[in-house]
Amino acid sequence: MTGFFRFLYGLMTSPNRSLLWKLPPILGFLPGRSELYVLAFTHKSTSQTNNDGQFANNERLEFLGDAVLGSVIGEYLYKKYPDQNEGFLTKMRAKMVNGETLGDLALKMTLDQLLENHVTGANSIKHISGDAFEALIGAIYMDKGYRITKRFILRKMVRRYLNLEELEKTETNYKSQLIEWAQQGRMEVCFYTDIEPYDPTKFISYVSIGDRLFASGSGASKKEAEQQAAMETLKEIKP
Repeated sequence: MTGFFRFLYGLMTSPNRSLLWKLPPILGFLPGRSELYVLAFTHKSTSQTNNDGQFANNERLEFLGDAVLGSVIGEYLYKKYPDQNEGFLTKMRAKMVNGETLGDLALKMTLDQLLENHVTGANSIKHISGDAFEALIGAIYMDKGYRITKRFILRKMVRRYLNLEELEKTETNYKSQLIEWAQQGRMEVCFYTDIEPYDPTKFISYVSIGDRLFASGSGASKKEAEQQAAMETLKEIKP
């Protein structure tokens, strides 16, 4: 049985045929292990469990995809900018793989329409869509290996959606921007960051300016959570 007919047979017999039917145009190839892709688009809010009674969601694939994405982008930048130092390469990689960039990218690829979730709010949907993009990369890696995954990242992400010249000029240190803004008005900025109470794998950060509490943000590290919170605060205070 050829790959196409195997995929078609799996599609016809799968309860997730709606999701699987939409994948080939997004991926640029036929998925093999369809269960990985279904899992990649299953958010923890669904509270689904597997046959062993364990929660089944995309967090482990997201972890793997994050590592693979960082590796591919790191190699790409190393070759593209042979005369740039480590600091420049680190900043560019951060701009390309941060939550805001991946969230925008996921929405452009309509990955939000594939997500199985019980989350509300545009910002939250954007955030978990970015996480799903990383989980999708993890699924591709487990299904097809590094070479196909690298090709997907470079063709479908970097060359199609990212403008590197614009990214070079973009300042993404939102925390520094917020602190600088507050200092101009002689105001004090404080970040309150801790582990999320319902998800010990992530952090949540709250921003206060003076005696007023502003936005919050979450991320896999304290730094990421604080950057997210600072970015959301800047949206509130700047026209």
